[in-house]
Amino acid sequence: MDVVVTGGRGHSGRWIVDRLVGPHDVTVFDRQLPDDGGHPAVGYRALDLTDAGSVFDALTAIDPDAVVHWAAIPVAGNHPGVDLFQNNTLAAHNVLSAAGRVGADVVQGSSDGTYGFFFAEETPLPDELPITEGHACRPEDDYGLSKVVTEEIGKTIARRDGISVASIRPSWIQIPSEYPCRDEEYVDDLAAGAGNYWSYVDVRDVADLVEAALTAEIAGHEAFNCVGPDNALGRPLVELMREQYGSVPDDCTVEGNAAAYSTAKATAMLGWEPTRSWREAADEDVDVPTV
Repeated sequence: MDVVVTGGRGHSGRWIVDRLVGPHDVTVFDRQLPDDGGHPAVGYRALDLTDAGSVFDALTAIDPDAVVHWAAIPVAGNHPGVDLFQNNTLAAHNVLSAAGRVGADVVQGSSDGTYGFFFAEETPLPDELPITEGHACRPEDDYGLSKVVTEEIGKTIARRDGISVASIRPSWIQIPSEYPCRDEEYVDDLAAGAGNYWSYVDVRDVADLVEAALTAEIAGHEAFNCVGPDNALGRPLVELMREQYGSVPDDCTVEGNAAAYSTAKATAMLGWEPTRSWREAADEDVDVPTV
């Protein structure tokens, strides 16, 4: 396929581009062109995704089969909330609207921030364990709210233009050999990871899920949790929940050191399962893709 990837030079976006190059022809949309020419098999366009005219012009000129919309301000706290919300929602509206007009299916970056756990003033106990994509979305922060709106944009465009939109909800993305979820100050402080119930995901598993969603038959809009196969502390999750929160949901079915989020939907619909645990990946020596 001809695939456009927005934010393809970012911290996690570059791994997605590296995964897609070869099976697909890839063009990256980002704010700046790479100084060193970038990846030799990737095309580049420099543009501001919040400018609807620029996005429509660039996307219609390429007329791709699919779009991976991964560009966003990726976390709360580093920008004024109104700037973050405006950037993320306006960029999503422009990119998805243009994709719909040219009939390109979309895979977009959402977040487990949609559920509202991590940036809540007091992290609530989830309604269920494991947490499925059907769990209520109750964000209290601008980042989580921007991702809820981004998913609603996806639903709108899918209805209007008949394309498919897959919203990927990663938890804390880890890069091989970095893995801050295994830093001493994180591992030794139970509260440090409590906001997302000690969940994480390897960036290569994220890239694999994006590719799986691109090639799957999806009708309308679907959201998919994207987390690692276990929790970052390697302890029984129920034990961690009781120690931090004093209880677990009544119908909890999580066993052992599994993650708090369910990835069963992605397995059933896309054939994807997370395969990289911190136990091996945290110390892996893997070259960061040049994009």
